[in-house]
Formats: sequence, C-alpha cells, structure tokens
Amino acid sequence: MNDPIHVLQTEQELPITMEEAWDFFSTPRNLEKLTPSNLQFKIITCSHDSMVPGQIISYKIRLFPFVWMNWVTEITQVSENDHFVDNQRSGPYKIWHHRHTFTETDNGVLMKDEVHYLLPFGFIGKIVHALVVKSQLKGIFEYRYKTLEELFAKKK
Repeated sequence: MNDPIHVLQTEQELPITMEEAWDFFSTPRNLEKLTPSNLQFKIITCSHDSMVPGQIISYKIRLFPFVWMNWVTEITQVSENDHFVDNQRSGPYKIWHHRHTFTETDNGVLMKDEVHYLLPFGFIGKIVHALVVKSQLKGIFEYRYKTLEELFAKKK
C-alpha cells in the first residue's frame, strides 16, 4: 500500500510590493533568516544570488542535538513575480516538493507555500511524522510567519 503524501499549506499577506517580495524570496541566502536558530540551518553551496531553474542548493541542518543532516534541493521552476518550486534531491525526506506563489493584492502581496512531503521508512516514518516532524514543520512555518511580520511591518 502506498504511503499518503502529507501536505502543508500556509499563506501570508505582506504589505510590500511584488518587486520587494520577489527580490527577498528569490534570494536563497534569505532562507537562513527565515529558519529557527535551533535548527542551525546553514547554506553550504549556492551557485546564484537569485533563483534560477536547475539551481542546486545544499544545506546543513541540525535535526536533533548532535544529529546533523545534509539537504540538497533543486530549483525546478521559476516564473518571476509569480512562483518558484524547489524539490529535494537528497535529505531527510523521501519526497519534498515546495511551491512558493506570489499574488498581488490591494494591500501588498499574498504569499502561499504548499509543501508535499513524505518521510522514508514506511511505518516508522509515519510514527516519526506524528510524534515529531508534523509539529516541527508547523513550528518552522510559524516562525517564518512571525519573522516576516517583523521584517515587513507596516510603517505607520
């Protein structure tokens, strides 16, 4: 029986222009700013300063104390001021497909993330997902939300 692929969806409206949104989110190095410090997320290799199709980015993250994981993603799609997609090539997931979309609104830009992911190891992966990974991913995206709120706070 095939394991179900998990889906995580978030959205956030930011009071910025599309150009500001695209400049920030299409810069791979900004991902370090959006990741909780306890993961000690570090970009190891990144060949371009902005997202381009075929770009390979490698990271190192701390999953648990004293447990480090190398993670390699490929930017598979880029449509400027609209969306980009990253897929895991190697790392902690069996499947990781992350689509970032941007839509102009009257108040700025609506940013949406949709992540389709699956852990390895079948039944054990399901248990680890239920006990750790689901809440950890939710926490990462909550951290990202709060950080973006602070970075792009409305100027009064």
